[in-house]
Amino acid sequence: MPNAVAAPATHILEWLAISLTAGLGPTKARKLVEHFGSVEVVFHASLTELESTGIQAVSAQSIATGKSSELAREEMARTAAAGVTVLSPEDSCYPVRLKEIYDPPLVLYVRGNPEVLKQPGIAMVGTRHPTPYGSGMAERLACDLAAQGLVIISGMARGVDTASHRGALTAKGKTVAVFGTGVDVIYPKENSRLSEQILATGGALISEFAMGSFAAPQNFPIRNRILSGMSIGVLVVEAAEYSGTRITARCALEQNRDVFAVPGNVTNKNSWGPNTLIKQGAKLVATWEDVWEDLPPEVKLALTPPPSPESGEASSASLFPDQGLPHEKRILKLLKADESTHIDELVEGLENVMSSSEIFAALFELELSGKVRQMPGKNFVKSF
Repeated sequence: MPNAVAAPATHILEWLAISLTAGLGPTKARKLVEHFGSVEVVFHASLTELESTGIQAVSAQSIATGKSSELAREEMARTAAAGVTVLSPEDSCYPVRLKEIYDPPLVLYVRGNPEVLKQPGIAMVGTRHPTPYGSGMAERLACDLAAQGLVIISGMARGVDTASHRGALTAKGKTVAVFGTGVDVIYPKENSRLSEQILATGGALISEFAMGSFAAPQNFPIRNRILSGMSIGVLVVEAAEYSGTRITARCALEQNRDVFAVPGNVTNKNSWGPNTLIKQGAKLVATWEDVWEDLPPEVKLALTPPPSPESGEASSASLFPDQGLPHEKRILKLLKADESTHIDELVEGLENVMSSSEIFAALFELELSGKVRQMPGKNFVKSF
């Protein structure tokens, strides 16, 4: 019995060691493991045997001298102190779909619930500077899809990513954030509260980057292959012509994943990405049903919608029932989810029934409840 417990820990330590070896990326490291037959044998090989495989001298020396193993032990101590789980490709919680891509991560660092990585999910990506329409559609679609039991996978970036995570949380569903930093480094910092909400609801924060890794620009394109790789498909909401979202969409196509896109206004630069993808064959998405009907039958059968008091209203145009104070109802009727309304328009439209102070007070309450969001310049939109 002690041996059965110790073996997996040793496996993880060795996978972690090879991932921390200088000069080895996922592809070279995997070929090295395949050459020797298993990750354990790699660390029993001599320097000569390691060098004969063609890897860099610095890599061979790091493994042969035990430096890689020492780095792994130090890293394991850091993860243990932070309550972080490390998964190897041999772990049952390592995403099955992720193993299918050309260069899957050697290890995954996980904060939160590793079991959620075994569940089917869809990646939602888009611009960091969405229009009210873009952020609203991302939140609504994420909410509706999460209500059907799909895990919403995104990158925790500002804009569409943040809206997607929030939508999943609104549905009391599960969401996974794939970091371009270490899982202990929240980026951007303003999403600290969002990350805690993800963890509190049974989701996870994951990364292939070592603990403490900062937000280096090159990390984010690298992590995009994980977003698409672990997903059934990728849903693009808004993205300009030159954006990281294009990388994720390209990865999805290379990985034989479905690509979905929300069409946008042709005069808006953020519509270039999804509109172009639709022209190239991506599935046009207006509602969650457009994604659902393209899911494999076995995935539909495996999905279990989370219990939620809102579940009976999932098909409604708004996630929020018409409730609250009369003042709040009147304001909600004037606001749109896909177009901002200036405060002056609200005051003018309600001047016969509400004073300006009552409008300000009602807007404040609606913002606190999450039903309304304030945009720059005293503009307001209704949340989906």
